[in-house]
Amino acid sequence: MKDIQTAEEIHLVVDEFYKKLLADEKISYIFTDVVKIKLEEHLPILVTFWSQAILGTGGYVNNLTQIHLDINAKSYLSKELFEIWLDHFEAAINENFEGFNCERMKNQAHNLSTIMQIKIAQQDK
Repeated sequence: MKDIQTAEEIHLVVDEFYKKLLADEKISYIFTDVVKIKLEEHLPILVTFWSQAILGTGGYVNNLTQIHLDINAKSYLSKELFEIWLDHFEAAINENFEGFNCERMKNQAHNLSTIMQIKIAQQDK
């Protein structure tokens, strides 16, 4: 397998990731009932985010922390949900790619998960 090197490859990972999330009843309700996500609009945003983070392309302008705090205000984003998210994210990468950028992407996902959980705990105080 090869490493992630293009936005198209990131799109493949993000698409596979969302297929896993939406098929998992333990977490899918966040995307279908709480956020009511429109994948055709959401996937390009995530591809831009991860392309910026891994490939240095730029272009992501949203406040990632605030988005998750807003979701948490509607439905608590527990440690278990973040663990499920990470498991599916890593699986989507590992099933399709391997290499330095893949490890960076998984590392960044873990860092983001930790930061979001800290911010949520601070907000909930």
